[in-house]
Amino acid sequence: MDRNSNMYTFVFAIVMVIVVAAALAFTATTLKPLQAENVRQEKMQNILSTIGINITRKEASEQFSQFVKQELALNSDGTVNEQVDAFKIELMKETKKSAGEQAFPLYIAQKEGKTFYIIPLFGAGLWKEIWGYIALDEDKNTIVGASFDHAGETAGLGAEINQSWYEDQYIGKTILDDDNNFVSVVAVKAGAIADPKHSVDAISGGTITSDGVSLMIEERLGNYLPYFKNLKNQ
Repeated sequence: MDRNSNMYTFVFAIVMVIVVAAALAFTATTLKPLQAENVRQEKMQNILSTIGINITRKEASEQFSQFVKQELALNSDGTVNEQVDAFKIELMKETKKSAGEQAFPLYIAQKEGKTFYIIPLFGAGLWKEIWGYIALDEDKNTIVGASFDHAGETAGLGAEINQSWYEDQYIGKTILDDDNNFVSVVAVKAGAIADPKHSVDAISGGTITSDGVSLMIEERLGNYLPYFKNLKNQ
């Protein structure tokens, strides 16, 4: 075939597209297990960070079972669904269902003789999804740690939710009022009147993302109240 002809150029282009596509497909398939393992390890790392265990992803994978003693999948009435693997629950999919159809993952950890309840979170920020974990103390009321992240919030503004200065504000806050009613914890603008036991400072310039975190916490934690009530009645 004449290398100067249009046909040669056309055939060459097709062959190159096929070769490159095959190479990319092979690479993606080869790396998929590694990517999945990285996601699994990062998830463990974030869960453990809420109870003050700050270690590398590899260390988290190795030590996760030393601290997390139970992984439960809850029904909306607070009962445990033994048929569902809690760790494999994808909240992005679950939150698209009605509350009665969802499975709610819960991680029960032990550290230094104390029990903690770690609740996964998922919600909407300004631009894309936000998610995280909140750990409650043995009283099932006091927050001992929080970890948040995002898919695409504005750098320097809403993206600050995954910074320690913001996450640490939640430590010591309570989700129940003095009458044991669920009130959650909300982010409020600086200077706003709010109960200090149930509020944190919102991110300056990141109001919508801060509101998203507040709504996420309220909606997600509210679904675990039946389970905590069942525990008290046992």
